[in-house]
Amino acid sequence: MTFNGDLRASIAGRGSHLCVGLDPDLASLPAEFEPEPDEVLRFVTGIVEATVEFAAAFKPNSAFYEVMGPPGMEVLQAVIASIPSEVPVILDVKRGDIDNTAERYAAAAFDVYRASAVTVSPYLGRDSLEPFLRHEDRGVFVICHTSNPGSVDMQELVVDGAPLYMKVAQRCREWNTNDNVGIVAGATFPADIAAIRSACRGMPILVPGVGAQEGDLEGAVAAAAGEGRDETFLLSASRSIMSASSGPDHQHAAAEAACRLRDQIQSTMH
Repeated sequence: MTFNGDLRASIAGRGSHLCVGLDPDLASLPAEFEPEPDEVLRFVTGIVEATVEFAAAFKPNSAFYEVMGPPGMEVLQAVIASIPSEVPVILDVKRGDIDNTAERYAAAAFDVYRASAVTVSPYLGRDSLEPFLRHEDRGVFVICHTSNPGSVDMQELVVDGAPLYMKVAQRCREWNTNDNVGIVAGATFPADIAAIRSACRGMPILVPGVGAQEGDLEGAVAAAAGEGRDETFLLSASRSIMSASSGPDHQHAAAEAACRLRDQIQSTMH
């Protein structure tokens, strides 16, 4: 089975389009946890346990683990290992480098950390992504239009009559020969998601930017799901779930936040 096939199966089988971000902020841990690697591991695996029934995928961002140094990378590895094997794990690293370096990045993500998928930058072109793309059972989510305000500085530059992000989307469609390419498009730009979806039917779209970034949930879901509401997509949220409570009820609060967001997404689909 290809990665995109596995992802479709997870979404259908779990009845969810929710991707739970696992980004532990050392300055915002619940009161019972110290900002130490072992404590962070206990906190994050608790969030996984609390939210796994509502999630179609999980997305740890490497930066939140790298900041703890080498022990933090062991925490990241342990977090990924704690997630049930049938639930895809997208390692958010936004890699993009020349081919021989990309080979090592791909080996680290897929062989060492055992991630199901990664996020990558397309700026260096096809050869920089080939080491990821050749793994048809692993996913490659290409940065297309991000959710931050400054994304317009580069991603909306007009190239040959079309914004740059649409040129990237068209390349993603061409690169999807192994049915393992997805696209990252932020919820703060739902009209752009709709344009991407129109150009890339049948391909997964990963939509960050709801929750703390206050993206347009309904607009983003409608755009990513397509006119028939049958397209593959994940809507990602981290802070609004992980920081739902700073008290002893943090797991219960995270579960409630994840359940509520999953249901909001599903209700928008109908």
